[in-house]
Amino acid sequence: MWIVFSLLAALSAAAVVTLSKIGIKNIESSVGFAVQSVLIVIVAWSFVFFQGHFSEVQRIDRRSWMFLVTAGIITCMSSLFSFQALKMGEASRTSSFDKVSLVFSVILAIVFLKEKLNWQLAVGVTLMGAGAIFIAYSGDTK
Repeated sequence: MWIVFSLLAALSAAAVVTLSKIGIKNIESSVGFAVQSVLIVIVAWSFVFFQGHFSEVQRIDRRSWMFLVTAGIITCMSSLFSFQALKMGEASRTSSFDKVSLVFSVILAIVFLKEKLNWQLAVGVTLMGAGAIFIAYSGDTK
């Protein structure tokens, strides 16, 4: 099932890029992100309440809080950077370059989570990174 959810996330992310590019056309990118962030909070907590998981909040330990808060701050920074890039560039190019995060994710997973690197992963990451960079610079004629 994780593949289905991953593909749904990818499709949703693609729709977000397109809709956000249109939405921030005439406004500051950080304002657009702030509007979306409010909706993210409302929808996320609605799911928690609807699924009956609100009581789990009190069971979150200090270490988990630290990592979740840090990840939340970095998520905000990432989104702000993405919105600014989207405001300044073409959606097809900025969103593809953003996918270089895959390369960083694999490196961080290997270093910090002790995940194993095999030749298929190395080749796949190299191709995905090269592809993202190739797409990002595909419109440059300089």
